[in-house]
Amino acid sequence: MATLIPAFSSCSARMTPGERRLAQRLEDKLDADSLLWYNLPIGPKRLHPDFVILHPHHGILVLEVKDWKLDTIQAIDPQQVTLLTPTGSTTVKNPLEQARTYALAIANLLEQDPLLVQVEGKHQGNLAFPYSYGIVFSHITRNQFESQPGLQQLFPSNLVLCQDEFYESVDPLDLQQRLWNCCGYAFGEPLTSTQIDRVRWHLFPEIRIAHQLPLFADRPQPELEAIAIPDLIHVLDIQQEQLARSMGEGHRVVHGVAGSGKTLILVYRCLHLAEQLGKPILVLCFNVALAAKLRSMLHEQRMSQRVIVRHFHGWCADLLWQHRIQKPSPNQFRGEAYVNELVQRVIHGVEAGLIPAGIYGAVLIDEGHDFQPAWLKLAAQMVDPETQALLLLYDDAQTIYEKQKRQQFSFKQVGIQAQGRTTILKLNYRNTHEILAVASAFAQEVLATGATASEDEPIRVHPQSAGRHGPQPVLIRLPSFKREADYLVQRVQQFQQQGIAWNQMAIVYRARFMGEQICQQLKAAGIPVEWVNETQDSRNFRLTEQSIKLITMHSSKGLEFPIVLIPGLGFMPLQSAPPAEEAKLLYVAMTRAIDQLVMTCDRSSAFVSRLEKVLEGESPRRISGFSLP
Repeated sequence: MATLIPAFSSCSARMTPGERRLAQRLEDKLDADSLLWYNLPIGPKRLHPDFVILHPHHGILVLEVKDWKLDTIQAIDPQQVTLLTPTGSTTVKNPLEQARTYALAIANLLEQDPLLVQVEGKHQGNLAFPYSYGIVFSHITRNQFESQPGLQQLFPSNLVLCQDEFYESVDPLDLQQRLWNCCGYAFGEPLTSTQIDRVRWHLFPEIRIAHQLPLFADRPQPELEAIAIPDLIHVLDIQQEQLARSMGEGHRVVHGVAGSGKTLILVYRCLHLAEQLGKPILVLCFNVALAAKLRSMLHEQRMSQRVIVRHFHGWCADLLWQHRIQKPSPNQFRGEAYVNELVQRVIHGVEAGLIPAGIYGAVLIDEGHDFQPAWLKLAAQMVDPETQALLLLYDDAQTIYEKQKRQQFSFKQVGIQAQGRTTILKLNYRNTHEILAVASAFAQEVLATGATASEDEPIRVHPQSAGRHGPQPVLIRLPSFKREADYLVQRVQQFQQQGIAWNQMAIVYRARFMGEQICQQLKAAGIPVEWVNETQDSRNFRLTEQSIKLITMHSSKGLEFPIVLIPGLGFMPLQSAPPAEEAKLLYVAMTRAIDQLVMTCDRSSAFVSRLEKVLEGESPRRISGFSLP
């Protein structure tokens, strides 16, 4: 079964009858290697072919679908067709010429990439795989087509798919042969997965990760064309792209493991909604540092005017200020009592009508597992009832804020309609197989999949590796914490000499004293460092600034770095915190690492002992001396 993007259920309403039938047949009868895109803008010129098919062995096929009947065609020539409609005659572009134009534009675009063209021989510089085009007559049979000499003269038989050639009863191989006959030549080697990603990178700029272009063509054309083609290309994976493009109206809940691309889907969805909605869009998360990252990502997309990104309690404070409601006094309320009172005043303000509900065209919540039920209910109330555009991203395994630990609840109880609108993402794309294996084995008890009666309840999903490999994580024992800090200084200097930029490295720590000492020693060595948690304001860190990010485990949530270093494991679990919550916290910290994970300790602890045995390859079920409730 092929993959149709967007999913059929989300785009069938805007298809013609012929397009609907063709989409169902292509999805059912092409093999699993086939990718299908329906009516999506292609490349920087934003072309809109009806269907684009990509197959490793058969390259690219562009199809235009026409629901014409023979008696509606009045005249036809190589450039245009005159049709008889209920309102009179109308002239449209010849569909075969239209499909040809799209196919040539795609080929010209892809030929700019040296890794997609033939490097030698008489066809040097041409695409290294076939591209072709054709038309589909959804209401004209093959016999009817062949009975019309005028049609056969203008439309070569091998470029036409007729009504009776994609009935439900048609053999899949027969339909496939009809499609691949559109191409007049073949090539030896199939497209590799890397080449397929490169094709997708060129055709759909909005799914680019490393250097995403805006989803909407609001930049001058020369600027789009001037983007350099990187050697290493990153795009949303097929499941992520299909999900991002297929979200329909109403509330949506995505349960995704760490590294599954939830935040990328949120950004894509945000861009898509910003084009459609007149009201502002609100993006919420619990973590201040994650809010800073999301703002940076959306600022690059020139979305800052239409999208508000805030951490939850900062947003609550904004609402009180905007509607002239007194904030709690820090002298009367301290610590957790202050933030609880802050939220309660907003809830009471909405209930009393002092703060209007439904003021946002859409509300998107990242890391929603850190939200209490009352917070989710408040956020859901702020969505415009006419749009009902709410997206909640959730991973119960990453719940690390013990003070905000939630009671059991259903989404329906907090006003979120999740039934039939829930998606589960199990694949972890961020971490190498080696990093994920160590992190998952260490925290396997807290990652155990939770049973749930329905999709209306929060669930826990166990992560699966996408299969990318890298160095094995290491745990280094040193005689003192000062020596740990010295070792970190040496390692980051080595990474920098190997070509790793400073801002591609993060040191993630558990206790304040660790951050203070590490920051001091990095500065003494002349290494640029941004201590994200040094002050209240510093949590709004600058992701692109060339400096190592020194950050707490809690604040690292939602972030990722090629290199992550975690010191002080000998102090974990803290005596003041439950071991299970500490294990979740360390799991989150370890899964921030994209490529390499370096851990250090200066003493033995339950966590150190468990990690050492995991790294030695011993089954976690046989590790004694430490257990998680």
